[in-house]
Amino acid sequence: MDLNFTPAELAFRARIREWVAASLPRDISQKVLLAQHLTRDDMQRWAKILGQQGWLGWGWPQEFGGPGWSAVQKHLFEEECARAGAPRVAPFGPIMVAPVIMAFGSAEQQRRFLPGIASGEVWWSQGYSEPGAGSDLASLKTRAERRGDRYVVNGQKTWTTLGQYGEWIFCLVRTSSDGKPQTGISFLLIDMKSPGVTVRPIRLMDGECEVNEVFFDNVEVPAENLVGEENKGWTYAKHLLAHERTNIADVNRAKRELERLKRIARAEGVWDDLRFRDQIALLEVDVVALEMLVLRVLWAETGGKQSLDIAGLLKIKGSEIQQRYTELMMLACGPYAVPFIREAMEAGWQGDHVGAAHCATAGFMYLNYRKTTIYGGSNEVQRNIVAQTVLG
Repeated sequence: MDLNFTPAELAFRARIREWVAASLPRDISQKVLLAQHLTRDDMQRWAKILGQQGWLGWGWPQEFGGPGWSAVQKHLFEEECARAGAPRVAPFGPIMVAPVIMAFGSAEQQRRFLPGIASGEVWWSQGYSEPGAGSDLASLKTRAERRGDRYVVNGQKTWTTLGQYGEWIFCLVRTSSDGKPQTGISFLLIDMKSPGVTVRPIRLMDGECEVNEVFFDNVEVPAENLVGEENKGWTYAKHLLAHERTNIADVNRAKRELERLKRIARAEGVWDDLRFRDQIALLEVDVVALEMLVLRVLWAETGGKQSLDIAGLLKIKGSEIQQRYTELMMLACGPYAVPFIREAMEAGWQGDHVGAAHCATAGFMYLNYRKTTIYGGSNEVQRNIVAQTVLG
């Protein structure tokens, strides 16, 4: 097993680094590097820049308009974007629903939906979790009843990330109550401008409304928006969740934030505290181990082996690392990590001490990242899945 990059791959990395440096708006990268709030316009602006280059769907095959990169090239692209301070691309369109449409959608659905995703013009949301169906997703109750050439949808989704921006939402809905719960689920694409769709933001501990409730009250959806076969949605959902959990690991962002943690520790005078530096060292060991695991996955993919069966393990380690670096940042900032008044910060006030710019968001990040071990399938459930895979 050779985990070193080839000369051709290193040349590819250099080309990507040069392009990102020339194309990434500086005001956006500064926000990312300081962990400041990104607006819809910030995220959409970068998505459209990638779309114009043909790289928003960087993981797509050429037959669907993607660059057709290898697994290693995709990794290097993600690494260079993270290193430069590019925003994380909202994954719901290009990373989550697009592969489902490619694998299971009709040719007409592919022609209709993929171009808007690839260009960054259309914002997608994810309709999976419900008030009583989070980690136990198979118990979802949102129902879609077939009436002629339409489905009528009633129910509620929750924790819909950035759903206030959504123009389309892909939903798991119940179309049958016969047999096992998993066998009666279908996968629908719903226009969020349809009559009967209501989005209600949920304000979180950090003051943000990052997630939402979405209500469906007799929403009519054309039957042609059903992906694949009726009652086969669970199969499509598992395909999507493997991509989501791999994306959550995000080792490239962890490497960038590790360096930010070191800068904060030096600026706040705790770098010379050997006990604190030990914690940074332990974190760095785990980040390197996660990177080695990702590189092993890439090596397996170059040999034609399927790697998505370890998506749960990547999600577990990646999400725990994210929580650890946010906690250490908050501890390094001390009292300056006290949650801030967002209106003051948005107006340009960062406090009056020398490290205020990097401390202002530490409390916000700590609170926000408590969710990472829950969403995308809680880590407790993922450990059970990993154990079953290993032990049989």
